[in-house]
Amino acid sequence: MFWSWAFLAVTCVGAWFTFNAWLPARRQGVFGVPSFFAGWLTSELAGHHFAWQVGATVFFVWMGALQAWPGWVGLGITVASWLALLALVPVAGRSRHIVERALRGALGAEYAGRLATPLGDIAAPRRRHSRLAVPFLLYDRDVRIARNIAYAEDAGRRQSLDVYGPRNPVQGAPVLLQIHGGGWVIGHKRQQALPLMLHLAARGWVCVAANYRLAPRATFPDPLVDLKMAIRWIRAHVGEYGGNPEFLAVTGGSAGGHLSSLVALTANDPAYQSGFEDVDTRVDACVPFYGVYDFTNRFGQDPKDGMRPFLERVVMKKRYRDDPEAFERASPVRHIHPDAPPFFVVHGTHDTLVPVTEAREFVRLLRATSKQPVAYAELPTAQHAFEVFHSLRTRHVVEGVERFLTFLWARHLEERGRAA
Repeated sequence: MFWSWAFLAVTCVGAWFTFNAWLPARRQGVFGVPSFFAGWLTSELAGHHFAWQVGATVFFVWMGALQAWPGWVGLGITVASWLALLALVPVAGRSRHIVERALRGALGAEYAGRLATPLGDIAAPRRRHSRLAVPFLLYDRDVRIARNIAYAEDAGRRQSLDVYGPRNPVQGAPVLLQIHGGGWVIGHKRQQALPLMLHLAARGWVCVAANYRLAPRATFPDPLVDLKMAIRWIRAHVGEYGGNPEFLAVTGGSAGGHLSSLVALTANDPAYQSGFEDVDTRVDACVPFYGVYDFTNRFGQDPKDGMRPFLERVVMKKRYRDDPEAFERASPVRHIHPDAPPFFVVHGTHDTLVPVTEAREFVRLLRATSKQPVAYAELPTAQHAFEVFHSLRTRHVVEGVERFLTFLWARHLEERGRAA
């Protein structure tokens, strides 16, 4: 009986992982963080979860778990869990079509015909497949990395960046600035968006991943000022690493999505460039992942406004009722304007940390105001931070971001050629 009951207990745990991937806890609380982590890992690594559940079943059956009724109940539960797990795979695979539809809607049905650049034809297949079997192997032998470069005078410990570039030297390559997330209090330049940066760098891009000062030591807008200084460094020095300082895109996830959007929407704002007001901090594109776009909860996307106490105590160091304008200034939605750069916003339907409704409202306002393309991909069953390691969904989204940015890079080259 022991093995039968043990098998039933293990199958219930596995079934909870599967159930949570489909229906995660939507409210933050005692179950919020475990639900996020379980849903995140299960929805992106459904095949790996299927493998361990099959292995566990074989082990328990071999140990005699089916000699009593609890074992048979456990077998029924685990078979249902397998079916639901396997159903996650085609849902993740649909990301390719969702991303492509978003790009066609924003850039035009014939956009793919303009993807040829000096880097080569983007439509060509990759040299090797993504490492879906080893999702946390975040390395590419064709990419070289220069680490821990200070980007500010008298730079502090957090004011440094890494530069990713192709192993073979390049000149005049387009540049991507990656901004890590972590709720403005944790995170590091080596931890996030590595599938995207490695993919682009292997294809001839130069990618810059920057740290910035974190709360509670830092107070907003310190992180934004740091990232403007990182752009100043890029303008002055990225050419030494083969990059073209005239074309710069910015991306980031979560808090990095918030900051990348602010970087894109506050170009050349002297309020965030004290002492270097003459530096051009415009960017040519922005790709925020599952970002926070509003510190004021103006759309009511968070019924309990659960993030406000954290923002007041840790990030802003002031109460909203005392200075609502400061929270407005920290909100990307406040800074939307007609001359905003092109955006490609990516968010998951099952994000339990930042509601997908926030992305929808941000995109709606961007599309109503901006003169540039605004693409939006809403990914079914995707959790927060879905693309920090290799997965089927990550691969489709990374390749879509590459197509979006390469289209804009090609357009930049055409416009420069006409100007010449």
